[in-house]
Amino acid sequence: MTPVYNTYSQNSPVIEQLCAKCVENSRIDADLYAKYDVKRGLRDLSGKGVLTGLTEISEIRQNEIINGEVVPTDGKLFYRGINVTDLIGGFVKDGRFGFEETVYLLLFGQLPNKQELEDFKALLASYRTLPKNFVRDVVMKAPSEDMMNTLARSVLTLYCYDSNASDISLDNVLRQCLQLISVFPLLSVYGYHAYNHYLRDKSLFIHNPDKNLSTAENVLMMLRPDQKYTALEAKVLDIALVLHAEHGGGNNSTFTTRVVTSSGTDTYSAIAAALSSLKGPKHGGANAKVVGMFNEMMTQVRDWEDKEEVKGYLRKLLHKEAYDKAGLIYGMGHAVYSISDPRAKVFKGYVDMLAREKGLEKEFALYSLVEQLAPEVIAEEKRIYKGVSANVDFYSGFVYSMLGLPQELYTPIFAIARIAGWSAHRMEELINAGKIIRPAYMSVSEEREYVALADR
Repeated sequence: MTPVYNTYSQNSPVIEQLCAKCVENSRIDADLYAKYDVKRGLRDLSGKGVLTGLTEISEIRQNEIINGEVVPTDGKLFYRGINVTDLIGGFVKDGRFGFEETVYLLLFGQLPNKQELEDFKALLASYRTLPKNFVRDVVMKAPSEDMMNTLARSVLTLYCYDSNASDISLDNVLRQCLQLISVFPLLSVYGYHAYNHYLRDKSLFIHNPDKNLSTAENVLMMLRPDQKYTALEAKVLDIALVLHAEHGGGNNSTFTTRVVTSSGTDTYSAIAAALSSLKGPKHGGANAKVVGMFNEMMTQVRDWEDKEEVKGYLRKLLHKEAYDKAGLIYGMGHAVYSISDPRAKVFKGYVDMLAREKGLEKEFALYSLVEQLAPEVIAEEKRIYKGVSANVDFYSGFVYSMLGLPQELYTPIFAIARIAGWSAHRMEELINAGKIIRPAYMSVSEEREYVALADR
């Protein structure tokens, strides 16, 4: 499908010349960042994030102060002060799904009792519907190869169906957030089905959500033609949603949510901005890269149990000789965690169980071996200021592939989870902040005289 507005091709001489001018007159001397102590990416030279706000929603811990020294430790993630590992252990022990309970915790600051949880799940189920003909008129009208674009467009269009769209009073914003949390699975899955049908010429399936099913169950049921799934499949996807629901507040899409919210804009615009951030491959697309990397690895490495052969492939990755030639081992390393990512640690056991159900024990063993060897290879090949460990994306892509989720939905699944955190941060920003977030940029351009057009 060729866009009708694409008047000039990407490689047209006009665009190339204009782009060259842009580069020539916009490049900044890298030494100036150090000269003026600019925290590029809002991080100092050691990689520590610049403190830009306060939150009670979640916390990341990756070190301890021992005898006055900062000592890296196993990472920990807390939602409203509760260790995520304990949260997951609690609902798994009870044989319950946990995502809806997690949404309640993030939004309202406490765990619901039994009746509160049932009432909240019923409220979400009542919101799990789209305006009449929305699927036909919006989702299917302009199918896209990129589900995140479809999701963002759908969210912005929902503004037009809301009679109080611009009202940012807390009760109205909460209502909007709960509705978006409820319909994200529908928008994502229906967007994929539209793409699969209109652009890939496949059969079209549109299954209505079931109010008696959890978010994870509805995703699997609506996605699959036969609507069937196993208990373990739904359980593992539910845990994945919980682990992706929030992450410390300092990630790019959540910061985007707070920045845009601080301007006083509407909920639909704020969430669409967050989606645009998450779409970026530096943020939400890593798990698909992990799957692609392993798919190539499985064809290039003859003996998956041979440590030296696996190490050899990992070195090729770092030397830009394998996969996408980016010089990265995807799924390894994190901006905050060094010793371990708690999400990856808690997830791994359930990934193992799902791999056994699917008969993919050898593939899981290869993932585990790479998790063990990659830090060694990275330490040998690169100068790094901190340790490297597997992050949650390392295993989530493998899980999604085992669940039969198409790669087009990997990042939307992330969004289905993370909108819980975005919503909590939007509410917290509205409750506490009185000023628009406005960072400072120093101009390093020299003053010049205006030259009349005839003299240029």
